[in-house]
Amino acid sequence: MRLAPAVLILSLAHAPAWAQQTSQPGTPVVVASGEAVVKRAPDRAWVTIAAESRAKTPAAAQQQNAAAMSAVMEKLKAAGIPADAIQTRAIDLQPEFDYQDGRQTLRGYVARNSVEVRVDALDRLGEIIDASVGSGASRVSGVHFDLRDRASAEREALKLAVADARERAAAAAAGAGLQIARVLRIEEHRAMPGPPQPMMTMRAEMAQDRATPVAPGELEITARVTLTAEVKQGSGPEA
Repeated sequence: MRLAPAVLILSLAHAPAWAQQTSQPGTPVVVASGEAVVKRAPDRAWVTIAAESRAKTPAAAQQQNAAAMSAVMEKLKAAGIPADAIQTRAIDLQPEFDYQDGRQTLRGYVARNSVEVRVDALDRLGEIIDASVGSGASRVSGVHFDLRDRASAEREALKLAVADARERAAAAAAGAGLQIARVLRIEEHRAMPGPPQPMMTMRAEMAQDRATPVAPGELEITARVTLTAEVKQGSGPEA
């Protein structure tokens, strides 16, 4: 549940220390929070593509895996993915065991190699996924979307959040027969970004002849601020 932005009018004689530093003690202030959400269609995606190989010896598993991932990398290059858009995420080689009657028997070895691929042409994302699977990838996962110019959307959301806080502060002041004299402080509350939300996981054996459908949806960029303003008796224009 999202809480409504709070508004508080107080005297600096009882205000927090950071507010007291901005004006004279006893000066009334209003503290209001503001929030804004900017929606944008994503124009960039990341997808994790992995190759997995099994063999009786570690060397054979590793060699098979290297050949499979090399084929995937060549296919990505042929599809127009630049080298700086491909980053190795994990290389792994482990033994596998069978368990029967409480006994452990070595079955063989599994080698894995995964890369994260940035795709800037979203209309080709399904095509690139299918090409990777067809060239040797055995797993596709962790598809997530973003904006190439996220900073612009963040600035717009911040501007709107400050305007929202200013309007709330003015409304609260007016309700008390006061008006905004000047803004003393604006604090931005940045949320830590969460982990990318996976959109799909697909194994090679699940791939079909038809192109993999991809729905980018819409991104929400949220900004939250707290604004502190000095207030005065309600006469004359606002500062």
